[in-house]
Amino acid sequence: MSSPNKRRDLDLMKLMMSDYKVETINDSTQEFYVHFHGPKDSPYDGGVWKIKVELPDAYPYKSPSIGFINKIYHPNIDERSGSVCLDVINQTWSPMFDLVNIFEVFMPQLLLYPNPSDPLNGEAGALMMRNRSAYEQKVKEYCEKYAKPEDIGASTNQESSEEEISEEDFDSDTDMN
Repeated sequence: MSSPNKRRDLDLMKLMMSDYKVETINDSTQEFYVHFHGPKDSPYDGGVWKIKVELPDAYPYKSPSIGFINKIYHPNIDERSGSVCLDVINQTWSPMFDLVNIFEVFMPQLLLYPNPSDPLNGEAGALMMRNRSAYEQKVKEYCEKYAKPEDIGASTNQESSEEEISEEDFDSDTDMN
């Protein structure tokens, strides 16, 4: 691929042809939502999240910004803004990765193997380290309350939380992790 635009379009097309529902924002290939299902055999199983993805102009050489629109309880995801602390996206991103990698590998790994010692959600990190079963119960409660499949369509009424997820939020999270 000679240009980032061709690569961005190809990666988005591959994601759209996979099992993920993708909604573009204003027909843009730089901003879109992906419907992401929690990994099987995890406390997130059965949950569905609408994740906003923003691709920078320099994608794939610069990592995408990822943020949850509907609430999720996780040590490495800010509950208020939905921004994600994920080293592979924020720090060790490589142009060898693509959007499908994010949703088939990186996001499931994040949910399956949280890092409570470096939290964006301090309460979730502390609870996970103190009482794993209580943490998993709270995750399931959040899934039931905020991440039912029918909530995805309703999550558009959470526009205020969507607007809170800005490039500055993502850039500041990158510095933290």
